[in-house]
Amino acid sequence: MEKSVTQAENKAPVIAQRFRGFLPVVVDVETAGFNAQTDALLEIACIPIVYDEQGQFIPGPSFHAHINPFEGANLDRRSLDFIGIDPFNPMRVAMAEDERGALKRIFKSLNEVRKAQHCTHAVLVGHNAHFDLGFLQAAIARTGTKNQNPFHSFSVFDTVTLSAVMFGQTVLARACIQAGIEFDGKEAHSALYDTQKTAELFCYILNKLSPHLLDTLVTEP
Repeated sequence: MEKSVTQAENKAPVIAQRFRGFLPVVVDVETAGFNAQTDALLEIACIPIVYDEQGQFIPGPSFHAHINPFEGANLDRRSLDFIGIDPFNPMRVAMAEDERGALKRIFKSLNEVRKAQHCTHAVLVGHNAHFDLGFLQAAIARTGTKNQNPFHSFSVFDTVTLSAVMFGQTVLARACIQAGIEFDGKEAHSALYDTQKTAELFCYILNKLSPHLLDTLVTEP
């Protein structure tokens, strides 16, 4: 009996204990405009949030893809100039994937993490999260990957709201600086970089707000 108790105490907690069976996954997308139905999804990055052995929130592994514009997609020049992406750059074309292949690969990896964390669904975490969710859902509809999609259809955790409450800041770079997280403006508008920084910020806020939450969780009837 003593051995089993010790093993349980040494086992890293799983995220399902904290978010009622949901796995938080930080997501950022780079797009060729603001209309999720007509404008191209060009890049996506996802980072699930997990616990370390001390019960602190940490970013998990990253999953990332450059994506070729879908057939007939609108490419707004102002948006492309703003994010600094040329969809037809030869180096980018060489590494880019089609939407369906990219989503299936990323969803497969996220579902593996979700199952390992004993979670039923993922919930999207983002800075202006509904923008990212809208483009993700449009891509899912185009590619027929609904059955592989791990994400809740409408619930999100938005770091804009959390940052406003915590720091009085809504801009990602300013919130990161307020939290003591390094932020390189030259790297901004890379989906992978923005996802990494949003994940660090989300973990910082959670660890500050609930450092002892695992000791006070109440099991629902």
